[in-house]
Amino acid sequence: MTEHPMASPLPNILGLSGVGPHENKRARKLGRAFEGPMIFVAMWIVFEWYLQSKAERPIAVTAFTDWFIWGFFLLETVVLTIAVDNKKRYLVNNWANIVIVAAGLPVLWETLPHAGGLRVLRLLAIFIVLMNTSGTFRKIMGRNHLGPTLMVSFVIIVIAGTVMAAIDPNVETPLDGIWWAWVTVTTVGYGDIVPGSTAGRLFGSFLILMGIGLFAMLTASFSSFFMQQDEKDLIREEKHNTRRLTEMATRIEALEGKLDRLIRYSEQVEQRRLEELNKKR
Repeated sequence: MTEHPMASPLPNILGLSGVGPHENKRARKLGRAFEGPMIFVAMWIVFEWYLQSKAERPIAVTAFTDWFIWGFFLLETVVLTIAVDNKKRYLVNNWANIVIVAAGLPVLWETLPHAGGLRVLRLLAIFIVLMNTSGTFRKIMGRNHLGPTLMVSFVIIVIAGTVMAAIDPNVETPLDGIWWAWVTVTTVGYGDIVPGSTAGRLFGSFLILMGIGLFAMLTASFSSFFMQQDEKDLIREEKHNTRRLTEMATRIEALEGKLDRLIRYSEQVEQRRLEELNKKR
């Protein structure tokens, strides 16, 4: 993965910064080369999960691809670590890659069933790749502190869901609480989980108000970004028109100079002709 100048701080926080812009050209080129295959791996991970969820027994193909995906993450980490100049800084800034390789060994999933949840880390890495390869997404996340705002929003949703699971009897597990907090903050409100206690309803009211303010801020950030883009386009067009007008003015001045020289030349010719006529008389 390649770190971009306009990237949000989210990859840095998650330990998936990729190859920094300060690294050598070869390392940056290798980082970009891994992005395309990584997107393909992301698509296969999602498809693999679908196959496993529908199959009644393990599929041999998914067992093979688990090893292939793990090997791909290992290959990327090893190759880029060798290619970069500052290996220590690269490994520190990409500590999540090391965790994915160490904890994502398919053997662990076979011996420790609960370790299968570590597969989520692979999708996290894929999300960062997709985010970094999207220029528009990088620009949006880099403006108006949108990246940190989304991170804070995620933390609030997790905390709120956990608290709701503790104070309200209708919310049985923290995961149910997080789902309730998510649909509440987004003002969707499916109604599948509804607070039943007074404390739960008061807390839900507070979260609804927070969600309104949060999404108003996010909407303002997105609107500001697109307005700035339109403003940049107008400024660019004005500069282009100004440059064309300047060129036209320069050409007009040059034409005026040529006309003045032609007029002076014609006057000189006419004056010489008159002088010759006078001499003949």
